[in-house]
Amino acid sequence: MQHGARTPLIAGNWKMNGTRDMARALVAAVAEAIPEGVEMAVIPPAPYLALAVEAATGSPLAIGAQDLSQHAEGAYTGEVSAAMLVDVGVSHVLVGHSERRQYHQESDALVAAKFEAARRAGLIPVLCLGETLAERESGITETVVGRQLDVVIEACGIQTFAEAVIAYEPIWAIGTGRTASPEQAQQVHALIRHRVAERNATIAGRIRILYGGSMKPTNAADLVSREDIDGGLIGGASLAAEDFLAIAHAAARV
Repeated sequence: MQHGARTPLIAGNWKMNGTRDMARALVAAVAEAIPEGVEMAVIPPAPYLALAVEAATGSPLAIGAQDLSQHAEGAYTGEVSAAMLVDVGVSHVLVGHSERRQYHQESDALVAAKFEAARRAGLIPVLCLGETLAERESGITETVVGRQLDVVIEACGIQTFAEAVIAYEPIWAIGTGRTASPEQAQQVHALIRHRVAERNATIAGRIRILYGGSMKPTNAADLVSREDIDGGLIGGASLAAEDFLAIAHAAARV
């Protein structure tokens, strides 16, 4: 592996899918079969978080949440605070996922506030960055991804990234039939790491940058073998334990 001390992380975002029985069975199957040399996390919908934590007890499988409130507490009906996630045993949380940015109009400033709320509570924020097809075709990928990252760094400080994870998700390559080549993915991952290195080279060398653009068992090894790709944020393939574990095994062999 070219990544030095950066252990690959394979995280499965279930999005709005699943049932209690499915969640229990999938977590149990993954928890007992995590390959050596890889970290794994599952990110189920909020109603299944406590169940997932219970099913993963005694294993190294981490449980993450798909979102959190930027507020610590108060009259925010329907919101879930970082402290609540910690209370049920969650360790990771997505912030700035493309679907939150697109469908809920989450701004870069709001994403930064959620990142800070997660960090303050002791959660590991997984900061999602990515461009649309129109932005890529306009040649502004670097501008868009750089802006999304810079707003969080400026608001929260580079030191807050010491325990964070970044995920690059090219929106144009998620569920569209289009795919980013390993070379395209590596190019943006390298850009992200360089932006972090401009502030702190040590953190840049240590932080894990995941690829979130339709990683599958068939392309996982090629992607994770790239210098700056440290794992994957998996969507649909994480809903089947066999496929999810196959991706992890491919990463472990790199």
